[in-house]
Formats: sequence, C-alpha cells, structure tokens
Amino acid sequence: MSAYVVFDVDIRNMNRYQDFMNQVKPALEAAGARYLARGGSHKVYEGDWIPRRIVILEFPSVAAWEQFYEGPVYQGLKSIRDECSSARLVSVEGL
Repeated sequence: MSAYVVFDVDIRNMNRYQDFMNQVKPALEAAGARYLARGGSHKVYEGDWIPRRIVILEFPSVAAWEQFYEGPVYQGLKSIRDECSSARLVSVEGL
C-alpha cells in the first residue's frame, strides 16, 4: 500500500534549501519515491492552517518511507534542511 508524506515547509534560506533539494531528489528516486506536489500555489478552504510551502511525496509503502526517513542518507540531508528551514510532516497510508 502506498504511503503519502505531506510536508509544510518554512524556508529561511532559499539558497541553502536549494542545496538540500539538489541532493535529496536523487535519494528520493533511489528510495522509489516521487513528487506529487512541490511548492505550487495552494488555498485553504477550511480551518486555521496557514501552510507555507507544501510538498507531497508518494512512497511505495510506509515501511519504505520510514526506511528512507530514518536511514543515514536522509538523516545527513535532514541536517541541511533543518539548518535552512523548519517543517511539519505527516505520513498517511493510501488506499
């Protein structure tokens, strides 16, 4: 069952964030993930959520997502992401 990961990212340093993006893209591809949305325009229809930049990823499974997230490649890249941005993220199993 696919897993979908939703990030709400607040970028503080776009140049440094671009360094992260350039390195994370091939790591995501190697993990079998793909982008479904990345920083496009968005609109809130209900509630008080004020998202900044939304990224939606699809992984083959929750296990694949967790292996990627907890693995050494992403944890090394996450330190770059944390340096230049903050994020909220959730995963959800697909149908």
